[in-house]
Amino acid sequence: MTTDWEDHPGDRPDPSAFRRLPPVHALMSRPELTEAIEANGREAVVSVVRAVLEEARTAIARGVASTTLEGEDEVLSGVLDRLAQDRPSLRPVINATGVLLHTGLGRAPLAREASEAVARVASGYSNLEFDLDQGTRGRRSSGVAALLRRLTGAEAAAVVNNNAGATMIALRALASGREVIVSRGQLVEIGGSYRLPEVFESSGARLREVGTTNKTRLSDYERAIGPETAAILRVHPSNYRIVGFTESVGIADLAMLGRSKGLLTIDDIGSGAIGPGRPPGIVGEPTVIEAIEAGADLVLCSGDKLLGGPQCGLLIGKAEVVRRIERDPMMRALRVDKMTLAALEVTLRLAIDAERGARSIPLWRFLSVPVERLGDRADRLADRLRETLGMTASSEWSQAYLGGGSAPDAAIASACVRIEPPLPGRCSGATEASRALRMGEPSVVCRVQHGALWFDLRAVAEGDDEAIVQAIEGLVRA
Repeated sequence: MTTDWEDHPGDRPDPSAFRRLPPVHALMSRPELTEAIEANGREAVVSVVRAVLEEARTAIARGVASTTLEGEDEVLSGVLDRLAQDRPSLRPVINATGVLLHTGLGRAPLAREASEAVARVASGYSNLEFDLDQGTRGRRSSGVAALLRRLTGAEAAAVVNNNAGATMIALRALASGREVIVSRGQLVEIGGSYRLPEVFESSGARLREVGTTNKTRLSDYERAIGPETAAILRVHPSNYRIVGFTESVGIADLAMLGRSKGLLTIDDIGSGAIGPGRPPGIVGEPTVIEAIEAGADLVLCSGDKLLGGPQCGLLIGKAEVVRRIERDPMMRALRVDKMTLAALEVTLRLAIDAERGARSIPLWRFLSVPVERLGDRADRLADRLRETLGMTASSEWSQAYLGGGSAPDAAIASACVRIEPPLPGRCSGATEASRALRMGEPSVVCRVQHGALWFDLRAVAEGDDEAIVQAIEGLVRA
């Protein structure tokens, strides 16, 4: 058997090329690696150095080595490039898409106070399930449950990992083996192929559809009630709208029907608005307070949408109903950790005072910024990009959206900075430039629309305007 270079004598490796490769200790002593060693640890950097050297040796042995990998400076450059690429997979981004609750970008950002609370409990021990007064075991969600009762007027509350989990465990604990009536027009599918009929199947409850896609009347629910019926479920279609020739039944009428027949009424409002003004400027979305006051036995919603908190699912309602759910063995599998509870508690405390919440909870603050102020910021950014970088930039009025399965047809007035290609530097097209900005530091995610880059400012903190300019400047000057 012969090697590749024996078949092609002209490609025989040059022995001197191996000798020109530097030893590991020589590279590790270079001052250029000091910062990387401090950031990543010595052993991690050594492993990268060895990997780059091994790749260079393999290339030389095959007779295909580039001369750029043969000297100490050249190998060091390869090591630095590899270290620069080895960044955390989960990184902060600046959201200039105009979608405030962007599921791909982590939905609602946390308030500064909530982030600080997470850091405090995550860096040491905490009284997660310990009653400091009695010195005995306590309930991990007692603090947030008390705040949810105070906010909504409900008798009890519980928390699980997300609203899909809340729906699943509610059906399992309250209606396993029995029927739950749902309007045919509310059999939703959300992201990740989450379909309500399949949730029913997994929970053990039986789905009883009533009405039609566009019209369901109270009489449809009444006719469907039988000896196997356990509950009536209303599901808010938070990521779509049916308009035109439609009819649906409000939660107050469903709750009244449920009470008259001895059935539970569950209201899955999804996006999680607490009540009027929480969050500010949102109208037409069902709220927890509305459902509780209407007589719903249980209300389900997300914590990382309109509440502006961490990912979780909230179960709020009658004390006996919540107790039945908490006794279910599946509750342990769906429970949240100390960091989620810390962030949620602070978010709820901020939400108690609507004005304070509008100042402190990022989503609420984004919704409260007057569009004229966004326009002034867009003007300043566009002027700077034109004057300092010679770019074809302009400020434009635009429309932002909540996203994340919330108020899908409610546009929010916003302002954008629009950049026309070609861009100075190495990126001529908008798609190429958009990718480069996403891969940069900081990562900036914008829209590509009609061949241009659009940076919507509705979900951008004012303090990040300078970071956007620097990211674009770095792209141009690269």
